[in-house]
Amino acid sequence: MFTPSQRRQLPAASRRQAEGQGIVAVDRRGKHQLIRLANGASIHVHFLLDGDWSFTLLPDAPPRFARVEIVLDDGTRVSLTDPRALCIVKVYTAANPPTLKIGPDADDPGVTAGFFGARLARRRVAIKVALLDQKLLAGIGNIYAAEALWRARISPEAPADSLSAARVTRLLASVRDALADGVARAVRYRTSDRADQFHVYDREGKPCDRCGMILRRLIQGGRSTCYCPRCQRR
Repeated sequence: MFTPSQRRQLPAASRRQAEGQGIVAVDRRGKHQLIRLANGASIHVHFLLDGDWSFTLLPDAPPRFARVEIVLDDGTRVSLTDPRALCIVKVYTAANPPTLKIGPDADDPGVTAGFFGARLARRRVAIKVALLDQKLLAGIGNIYAAEALWRARISPEAPADSLSAARVTRLLASVRDALADGVARAVRYRTSDRADQFHVYDREGKPCDRCGMILRRLIQGGRSTCYCPRCQRR
């Protein structure tokens, strides 16, 4: 452990629950991961904005920004890296398992347009703000909320409860497409020119890839949103 916050999250008693235990399963929902251990305990990892795993061998120096490390019996060091040190790691016992108070993943087969629309209908906020609520769907962050709305041609200021069934269907497909694109090109997070990899995110003042209109930026819920004022309609 490399920061005071992670030391507080993982006191010695918690670490002993994980030491010497085999990993029997790894589950993920959104930016949360549960590493399930042979004794029934679980390691809950919340990656937040920039958390990621890095794999090295023990003789090597740990990677930059390593915050927590798991050492496997074959000598592999699994380091949780996070430049902002925001990631959360906690160990839960079998008697006190973690509870994730978040919605299903966007690609969950149970998330239909009807399911998605019913949840949006209960939210009287702008659709961009609604998409960032992890209780709606897990794993949609600021980047992909903006990208999905651009793909769906929906203004980030459109009221969430005002979307027609057709727009809800289009938005759900766009969310899935944007997230799939992010997985396919994950290297963008490690490049200095990542803004050029997106359609709207962090591209204020540049032309829209679809219609050529100059992209604008607004602040919603304390987060920046870039969008096209011409082809994204309320």
